[in-house]
Amino acid sequence: MDAHEIQEPNNAPQPTQSHPLILKLKPLHLLSILIVFLAVSFSFTKTNYYKIQHLRSTLSPHPNLFHKFLMFLHPTLTPKQNPTPEPSSVPPYCVLWMAPFLSGGGYSSEAWAYILALNENKEIHRSRLSIEQHGDQESLEFWEGLPQEMKSLAFELYQTECKFKETIVVCHSEPGAWYPPLFQTLPCPPTGYGNFKFVIGRTMFETDRVNPEHVRRCNQMDFVWVPTEFHASTFIRSGVDPSKVVKIVQPIDVKFFDPLKYKPLDLPSIGTLVLGSTSTNLNLKREFVFLSVFKWEYRKGWDVLLKSYLKAFSRVDGVALYLLTNPYHSDRDFGNKIVEFVEDSDIEKPVEGWAPIYVIDTHIAQIDLPRLYKSANAFVLPSRGEGWGRPLVEAMAMSLPVIATNWSGPTEYLTEDNSYPLPVDRMSEVMEGPFIGHLWAEPSVDKLRSLMRHVMSNPEEAKVKGRQARGDMISRFSPEIVAGILTHHLQQILNTMI
Repeated sequence: MDAHEIQEPNNAPQPTQSHPLILKLKPLHLLSILIVFLAVSFSFTKTNYYKIQHLRSTLSPHPNLFHKFLMFLHPTLTPKQNPTPEPSSVPPYCVLWMAPFLSGGGYSSEAWAYILALNENKEIHRSRLSIEQHGDQESLEFWEGLPQEMKSLAFELYQTECKFKETIVVCHSEPGAWYPPLFQTLPCPPTGYGNFKFVIGRTMFETDRVNPEHVRRCNQMDFVWVPTEFHASTFIRSGVDPSKVVKIVQPIDVKFFDPLKYKPLDLPSIGTLVLGSTSTNLNLKREFVFLSVFKWEYRKGWDVLLKSYLKAFSRVDGVALYLLTNPYHSDRDFGNKIVEFVEDSDIEKPVEGWAPIYVIDTHIAQIDLPRLYKSANAFVLPSRGEGWGRPLVEAMAMSLPVIATNWSGPTEYLTEDNSYPLPVDRMSEVMEGPFIGHLWAEPSVDKLRSLMRHVMSNPEEAKVKGRQARGDMISRFSPEIVAGILTHHLQQILNTMI
């Protein structure tokens, strides 16, 4: 869904969060666990595993036994109390935003974008904000890579207490995590649907429809926020009550993603050459760099990208393709995966040799993402379906020319003036996974091949589109714009109670 959904940690297995009513232990079990905790605490306090638990204990709404034990070791930690029905205070309502804030991934980055937008425009919404970790496991790498101001804001908003009847709960995750969750996670809303002022679901999908179970869960919500007209249409066609569906676009932090603020990363120092070799043409000042950011799954169209790139260019063209990727239910051996794919394909090796392909499979911290985009000349993502496409809007905010599939989420912001929309050859059936039988797009290999050559051969035109892209991000999706849209809808909700 976005650049950050690929940032998967390499930590030890982590226990899932437990509701306090579920946690019941016998004294002997308790003693054994305390001994293990002591061993972990005093022998491995510097490990990622321990840090994750420390982080959980600090930003967890329902501390389990492990969290309480960590607070004994770290008495400065103060867990937030559950919402309680106490008298209202000013401002008159509270927004409790539950999302995978500590996890990385598409929902995480989107939730952060909303919270930052609302926090920066407090005078607009005039409400208290509170956050809870929900929907996914914590990623230490993601947390440590956040700017310090975001970490400080997380602690501040985590400490905000909300009262039951003055709280609007936002469940920002896929519907399987909503109350009652289909897997182990903190339920959202925390105590069911009857105790809060309103409960809103924020979600999206990358195919042409919504599963019946997800439709049922959406219809339990007071409202369902979706990011695009594409989603509004597919949700309603699938059976979600039209009166509940509201389009709320995603914000993009155009101040953070500002090309004038950054110097580029040294890509060769972080990328591994997995196919081809660099050009020996000494007249070239630098290679024309295509960048793509995705997790390694079929939906992202990496096969389409490799076919188009290798058919379009050879070693002497002075281009390079950099792939920032991470596993998705697979191992990390991307180099061999690419080589095997090429060897099994019908792509003919150019006489001059393959154009180079580099893989970046190390974690890129949030604070370094703008520098990554700054290092490229163009961004390309021929995915079969996107909920929104955060790498695309981040690249556009950085004034990069973008080539992306003209279907699903990106149709909300791709235009002929600000990008290179990639045509779709046909629709195809999803063959595996939870959305088997759904349809998604098959982007055109030949059109992508032509567009990549066109962008490389017409750099000035591409730069004009990139500048227009940043202008559109500022005028349509900047934090203050989206905060206004969000606040308007929240106020409409509150007006129904007057």
